Amino acid sequence: MRDQTFTDDFRTQFELLLRLRRDVRRFRTDAIDEAVLARCLDAFRLAPSVGLSEPWRVIRVESEAARAAALKNFRTANDHALAGYSGDKAQLYSSLKLSGMQEAPVQLAVFCDDSTEKGLGLGAGTMPEMRRYSVVSAITLFWLALRVEGLGLGWVSILDPDKMKRDLNVPETWRLI
Repeated sequence: MRDQTFTDDFRTQFELLLRLRRDVRRFRTDAIDEAVLARCLDAFRLAPSVGLSEPWRVIRVESEAARAAALKNFRTANDHALAGYSGDKAQLYSSLKLSGMQEAPVQLAVFCDDSTEKGLGLGAGTMPEMRRYSVVSAITLFWLALRVEGLGLGWVSILDPDKMKRDLNVPETWRLI
């Protein structure tokens, strides 16, 4: 790749894009245009990955049963987390909107496939966590692509990852990211 120089205007717009990237908890409930979503999901294939392993596995959580299971998973984990606080901290925690899962028109579960043979283990042999870092990088690019389209993303981490894997019936070697 040849050296690329960017204009001051581009750098300003890029910084604005980074600043506008937010973890969203309140969503529009109208449907997302599938072409727009597909364009944003293409960001995954542009992401760097250790050894070109592309270990990300994106599952669309669509059925009512799957969405209900994911929401129940969040609520159970959230209740458990709340129990770890008391007094003012518990009151503050309980006032936070930590998930928009009920309202979000699209739900995705993103996993790392630790058993992928793609990339032949290059770079992951000595640092297997690099596959997970690659998935995080891909999610970040997806997040920015969504923002360019005027959409947002809420990343929910208050979940039981093993339960989520079982509920979505994914391979044991996948890790929820």
